Amino acid sequence: MFNQKDPVRSEESYAVRSAQPRQKPFVLWRELILAYLSPAIMAGIGGIVTDDKVLQLRALTTIGGASLLMALGIGLWLRNRGSRTRWVAKTPHVIVVGCFALAGAMLGLMASWGISNVLHFVNPSLSWTWLDHVGFDLPLSGALACTIMTWRWRASFTK
Repeated sequence: MFNQKDPVRSEESYAVRSAQPRQKPFVLWRELILAYLSPAIMAGIGGIVTDDKVLQLRALTTIGGASLLMALGIGLWLRNRGSRTRWVAKTPHVIVVGCFALAGAMLGLMASWGISNVLHFVNPSLSWTWLDHVGFDLPLSGALACTIMTWRWRASFTK
């Protein structure tokens, strides 16, 4: 019979567990939901507070949608090649997140510049009312999406 009150034998019956919780794996679809909802909800709240119907619509389309697309791109890259890239894996957390946020803002700025130029080239007489805000929405969404994805990827990657 096994004596559980004996301190020597009790180690055999109970496994020693770590005091730190287990790391959660990086699951892309959960991170994409967060990357879409965070900017969309914050911009939507701003639209509700200021009673701006255009901002409420932009929250769901250009702000949330651009954030989702940027997060998808950066999430796929991080999942497939991020851990193999030495500077991403070894550089301090805040520096990596800052670099990716800056890159996301620059990519959003280039996308907004390209979209506005292409649409004016396609139909110069038509007034695109939402184009006035794309120059602000896309860089901000890109920076937010890259920040969220990189921060959460790096948190699941290193502890």
